[in-house]
Amino acid sequence: MKYYSTNRKSEMVSFDEALLHGIAPDRGLYLPENFPNVSAEEIISWKGKTYAEIAFEVMKRLLEGDIPEDKLKEMCEQAYNFEVPLEKVSDGNYVMRLDRGPTASFKDFAARLMARLMDYTLKQKKEHANILVATSGDTGSAVANAFHKMENINVVVLFPEKEVSQLQRKQMTTLGENITALAVQGKFDDCQAIVKEAFSDAELEDMKLSSANSINIGRLLPQSVYYFYAYAKLAQNAGDEIVFSVPSGNLGNSCAGIIAKRMGLPVKKFVIATNENDEFPRFLERGFYEKVVPSKNCLSNSMNVGHPSNLTRIVNLYHGWMDETGKLEGVPKITSMNNDIYSLSVSDDETIETMKEAFKSKLLLEPHGAVAWNGLQKFLKENDSGLNVSIETAHPSKFPETVKKITGKDPEPADCIRAVFDKQEKFETIANKYCEFKGFLKGIGGCIAGEKT
Repeated sequence: MKYYSTNRKSEMVSFDEALLHGIAPDRGLYLPENFPNVSAEEIISWKGKTYAEIAFEVMKRLLEGDIPEDKLKEMCEQAYNFEVPLEKVSDGNYVMRLDRGPTASFKDFAARLMARLMDYTLKQKKEHANILVATSGDTGSAVANAFHKMENINVVVLFPEKEVSQLQRKQMTTLGENITALAVQGKFDDCQAIVKEAFSDAELEDMKLSSANSINIGRLLPQSVYYFYAYAKLAQNAGDEIVFSVPSGNLGNSCAGIIAKRMGLPVKKFVIATNENDEFPRFLERGFYEKVVPSKNCLSNSMNVGHPSNLTRIVNLYHGWMDETGKLEGVPKITSMNNDIYSLSVSDDETIETMKEAFKSKLLLEPHGAVAWNGLQKFLKENDSGLNVSIETAHPSKFPETVKKITGKDPEPADCIRAVFDKQEKFETIANKYCEFKGFLKGIGGCIAGEKT
C-alpha cells in the first residue's frame, strides 16, 4: 500500500518511509491511498480472541507486504499484554477503559506498537532515528515509555510548561537514558508548531528526525484496533450498529475511528466531544474553519488543542483539502461529515457536573472521559439508543486532586502511577522560540543572532 500527503505536493511513499519520516516533505500528513475491507461477520467472529489477536487481524490487513506476519504477531503480543475492560453502565451503554497500559493512558495502545514497528524497520535498514514529540499530557509519557531503552532511537519530548499535571510530567521526566524532556514556555500548539518547523528545516536533515505524535501514520493506524475490539466483544449480530463517543483534542483518536469505519466497521455515529476548544464542532456547524488562538486551558488538559493536526486527515477522508495551517484549499463534504459525526463542545462546568452524576451511578471518570460521557448522554437525548461505547482515555488516578475534589473519591493509584512517585525528575526549560529548540538539538543552546524566532 502507498501513502499520500494531505498537502498533495509530495510523491506517494511506502509504509516504512511514512513511518520513519513522520511528516511529508510538503508538511502534509500521510494517509493510505485505500483501505482494506473487513466484513461485519468476520469482525464478530473475533469475539473469542484477545486484544493482541484482534490487533494482529486488523494490522495484518493494513500492513500486508510491509511487515512479515510472524514478526507482526510477535509485536502485537508484546505490545498488548494488559486487559482492556468494557464496563457496562446500563443496558446497551458501555465505557471502554483504555487506561490499563504502562502509563495508564489510551496513548499506550498506539505508542507501544508503533515503537516496535519503528525499531524493526530501523534495524532492517541499519539506521538510527531521533523522535520529536509534542504533547499536551499523555502522549509524551506513553511515547517515552514505549521507546525507552531502544538502542536505535532517541526521543525528545516537548510539553507546555504550565499545562500538564505533575504526574504526567513525572512520567516523561524520570526515565532518562534515550529520553529527553523539554518544558516549553508556551502552550501545546506552540510545542506542535516547533516540532513541525524542525521537520521542514533542511539544516536538520542529517539528524534523521521523525515523529511519534498522531501526525505519524504509524501511530494512528494501531488506534483503529480498539474500535474493532469493542464491536467484536459487544455486537450480537452482523446487522448491529455501534455509536462511539470520543473525547477529542488533536483528533487522532477520532480519525482512527473513521478509518475503522472505512474498513467496514458498522459505526452508526461518532460523537466527537471536545472541551471548550470548540474549533471542530463549529467547523461542522458552519462549514468554515477558525482556530482557537490561544487554546483554552481546560480541566481535560490533554484536549487543550486550538488547531488539531489530524483535522487535515479528516478533511481529506471526506474529499476536501486542508493544509497544515488550517487553510481550506477544497471544502470537504460537510453533509457526509455530519451524517457520520455528531460533534459538540463540553464546558468545564458540564465536565464537573458529569463527573458528579456519573459517580452517583458508581461510574468513576476523570475529566477527559467525562467529556465523552457527557457527549454521549446529549446524543442519546436526541437519538434512539442502541449499542453505545464511551471512551475513557486515562486512569482516574492520573488526576487524583481533580477527581477527589469533584467526586469526594480518592482514586486508587494504578500500579504504574505509584511507581513514579519517588523518582527523580530531569528536564530543561526553553523559551517558546524555534531557534532555541534548534540550538538545543544541535548542542549549541539558545538562538543565534538573526535567526527566526
